[in-house]
Amino acid sequence: MGHESPTQDFFGLTFNLSNMLMITVASVIVFLIAVLCTRTLAMKPTGMQNFLEWVLDFVKGLINSTMDWKTGGRFLTLGVTLLMYIFVANMLGLPFAVVVDHELWWKSPTADPTITLTLAAMVVVLSHYYGIKMKGFAEYGRDYFKPMPFLFPLKIIEEFANTLTLGLRLFGNIYAGEILLTLLAGLATSGTALGLFGAVVPTLAWQGFSIFVGAIQAFIFTMLTMVYLAHKVSQDH
Repeated sequence: MGHESPTQDFFGLTFNLSNMLMITVASVIVFLIAVLCTRTLAMKPTGMQNFLEWVLDFVKGLINSTMDWKTGGRFLTLGVTLLMYIFVANMLGLPFAVVVDHELWWKSPTADPTITLTLAAMVVVLSHYYGIKMKGFAEYGRDYFKPMPFLFPLKIIEEFANTLTLGLRLFGNIYAGEILLTLLAGLATSGTALGLFGAVVPTLAWQGFSIFVGAIQAFIFTMLTMVYLAHKVSQDH
């Protein structure tokens, strides 16, 4: 978007301060939503509790569509956390961006491939961990040679491909949306009536569409997480 990221070197490592800020903001927002939804739990849910129970039921549906509940129930918390965190992260950069001295501070954290690929790597590593934990190392290892041993190299390539596609799909959609919003905002500040009219309406329309895209991408990421986990832990895979 034509702006640099604020960085800070520390003990030979370079830290992206914008990423650190936006990760923290997204985490705090999700935490506050969870607290607000659970502070007055009741048998007959009302208000924010209804919202959280809807999210729980939605993720339960995703799990049940990929594996049996006895196996997949343990992943409910992971699924809810991913769905809420990624959705909130996708939304943060939509209303505005904050640029200070040509450094972009406020944006969607998922508009950075470092963050989305880290999330993807976490999911893939967890799938291997639970696969070994629930099947045992020997049985888990044999799965790589089924149904035919010569497919082993392709399955190794598939693991890297899954990580890349899971992370880059999320990054590409969110980053492209922010780029277009930046271009439309530049048109609106061109100083002409035509530029203002030609940017405001498309901007509002794209804002609405971006909310839809952000929700869909959070759903896809969570759904694929459950698919990858099911593929590793289910006995019939």
